[in-house]
Amino acid sequence: MFRFAHNNLNVLDLERSIKFYKDALGLKPVKKIDGGEDFQIVFLGDEYGSKHLLELTWVAKQKEPYNLGDNEFHLAFYADDFESAHEKHKEMGCICYENKKMGLYFINDPDGYWIEILP
Repeated sequence: MFRFAHNNLNVLDLERSIKFYKDALGLKPVKKIDGGEDFQIVFLGDEYGSKHLLELTWVAKQKEPYNLGDNEFHLAFYADDFESAHEKHKEMGCICYENKKMGLYFINDPDGYWIEILP
């Protein structure tokens, strides 16, 4: 038997990413791994206490943006108040794609990862 633990995203600026995920999605740090000067890992969780976490990894030697390829992979979140979430993300300037026909949209984080927002 298996169950989800977390998804990992590598980020260039850990503090900027933590702030984005807090502001945009309400995620907060729940666990940290201190790799000293080489790397830092922060696990983010939602206010519902979901066991599935988002792992943000900062690696000191990485200076260039990560190659996300065609960016065909993404995370997805349900929004309790879809209209308010859409307005907030619009104000933040992070909406990168909307599919009104399907009733959803995507935001992108500071490193270019896409996050699907569902009602």
